[in-house]
Amino acid sequence: MKAIVHYEYGSPDVLRYEEIEKPTPGPDQVLIKVRAAALNPVDVHLMKKMPFLARKLMKLPEPGVAQPGKIGRDVAGTVEAVGANVTEFKPGDEVFGSSPGACAEYACACASELVHKPANVSFEEAAAVPVAAYTALQGLRRGLIQSGQKVLINGASGGVGTFAVQIAKSFGAEVTGVCSTRNLELIRSIGADHVIDYTQEDFTETDNRYDLVFDCVWNHSWSACRRIVKPEGSYVIVGGPVTGPMVGFLSRLMGVTILSKFVSQNFVTFFMAKSCKEDLEVMRELMESGKVKPVIDQRFPLSDTAAAMRYLLEGHARGKVVINVG
Repeated sequence: MKAIVHYEYGSPDVLRYEEIEKPTPGPDQVLIKVRAAALNPVDVHLMKKMPFLARKLMKLPEPGVAQPGKIGRDVAGTVEAVGANVTEFKPGDEVFGSSPGACAEYACACASELVHKPANVSFEEAAAVPVAAYTALQGLRRGLIQSGQKVLINGASGGVGTFAVQIAKSFGAEVTGVCSTRNLELIRSIGADHVIDYTQEDFTETDNRYDLVFDCVWNHSWSACRRIVKPEGSYVIVGGPVTGPMVGFLSRLMGVTILSKFVSQNFVTFFMAKSCKEDLEVMRELMESGKVKPVIDQRFPLSDTAAAMRYLLEGHARGKVVINVG
């Protein structure tokens, strides 16, 4: 089968479109004939090489000739085969969820990380969901979101941000989205009550105060961010720059984590989403009901995954970047 692999860390130039052995599902796994996959900032960091400690915590093997690195975690496709212990799925079922090495013609996933795809959602849309939607849903919960709250989403037009706007609205929040001029209508179209053009206005310098600030880009100082959060409100950091050294970002994050212990607001400064079948079911229901619709910016064929990664690295994707496989 064809797959995207890399034998060393580096730029998208290290990615190879090669023939590799088709995987075999384990007892608790499902073999998926991949129809679509999607890229996330974490794929960029895995390709470029995360810090040593982060690689060890994530139990990532070093890529090499014996075991090349694989790209992609978001997957959607058709069940090809199931392991001996799997009873929820059968060959022919349309599914989506998480699978290491999703940028390939076939991929194995744990049955516990998959759900059935809604009939009203395309494979491309389903593939766009997992990592970004987990981050948005779980991050908003960590921010103690409630109906009627005023919620600001910084970076509303990105992969996580477009989900966060729609999920926050499904909770009954009054949502303000921060984005660039070209994305204002997009953010209005997915449900934002108010929009702020960051090229014209700094949201940290307004008189507005929010119950929850959900920050997908974290491009302002801690003191500026704290000022716009109500005394008992929450500030959740779920992202940072796609480019630039990870060590510097993590050091800054650690400093803010320490400072946040001395303020009344609920600062969530080291949030990492986890794969969760129950949350994936929530997203399936939200999409099935029409309350959430994944936003897709660009589509690339599997053979052009390196080009897709370069586009993602530019940092201006509106919604998700999707890989069409078959």
